[in-house]
Amino acid sequence: MKRLVIIRHGKSSWKHDVEDDERPLKKRAYKDAEVVLNVFKAFYDQNINKDKAAFWSSHAVRAHETAKIFKDKLVIDESDFEVKESLYTFNHTRLKKVIQTASDSIETLVIFSHNPAITNFVNHAGHRTYDNIPTTGLCVIEFDVDSWQSISSGKTLLTLFPKNLR
Repeated sequence: MKRLVIIRHGKSSWKHDVEDDERPLKKRAYKDAEVVLNVFKAFYDQNINKDKAAFWSSHAVRAHETAKIFKDKLVIDESDFEVKESLYTFNHTRLKKVIQTASDSIETLVIFSHNPAITNFVNHAGHRTYDNIPTTGLCVIEFDVDSWQSISSGKTLLTLFPKNLR
């Protein structure tokens, strides 16, 4: 069994004249992460074997900063946290290929990436569909396989969207 936790980066600011991957988070992103984490932390503590979990983040500032908020709140060891430039993608097929590179020793993979890749991936891989995974939106999909290479269609276990938790 493989479990994927896929999180879209928090709301980013467009008011800075920087490259796309350097856009920082807005203040709202921190509040949204707190709201999502208040619910997700209990799920994480009860359902995820921390010794067999890995956290991967896009290098883009907005994704990496969102990932660090989750990392700190969930008390993730630095050795279980990795920045992957390949997660800076907007294509769900490329996103799936990155996920499939995970070691099979990992039971739960937590990734922080970008839309439209996340929404399209969730809609193809899970059994529920969404018009849009919002910023700081989180989905958990479980795959009844032993290898990340074999993931295709799974069961959507949990979705957490900030606006639904306020």
